[in-house]
Amino acid sequence: MSHALAAPPPPTEADTVEAIRSLLASFSRGRSALLPILQAIQERCGYLPPEALTLVGGHLGLPASEVLGVASFYNQFRFHPPGRHPIKICLGTACHVKAGDIILENFERKLGIGEGQTTEDREFSLERVACVGCCALAPVCIVGETVHGHMQPSKVEGLLLQIDIARQKAEREAIAGEDDDE
Repeated sequence: MSHALAAPPPPTEADTVEAIRSLLASFSRGRSALLPILQAIQERCGYLPPEALTLVGGHLGLPASEVLGVASFYNQFRFHPPGRHPIKICLGTACHVKAGDIILENFERKLGIGEGQTTEDREFSLERVACVGCCALAPVCIVGETVHGHMQPSKVEGLLLQIDIARQKAEREAIAGEDDDE
């Protein structure tokens, strides 16, 4: 399945470093600022880039390894950029019992990535979650903000195809809109 990009390219490393530096300037240099800084970086970038750990450590006078140790303790922090279409597979009890793990495996196979990873084109990211609170719809996956209940392994490819078709349609409409402007 092709995942050609219509969206602008992701920010460069230099852009990311500059964004983090400007963000750090608004925080104190006390150790108590560590979690709020990490949360702000994740909110701005969507994840904690590797260079962020070094920059935060420098700002707070901590080794990057200590910053990583704190960040990796909390499951709220991501260390890979999220995809434009984040996919969360529920593996809470109800979903697990109804083969949620097989659905996760199918997404991994179709996307060519593992749990916690993002496709090279940054179109999709895949994440396992403990429970999304939709047990009556088990098994469940969430794509973006949309809950897909009663998932089956056979529905994975169709769901990815729907996303690809919607992307292609948006690209065609954008091109048609450009033609109308001329």
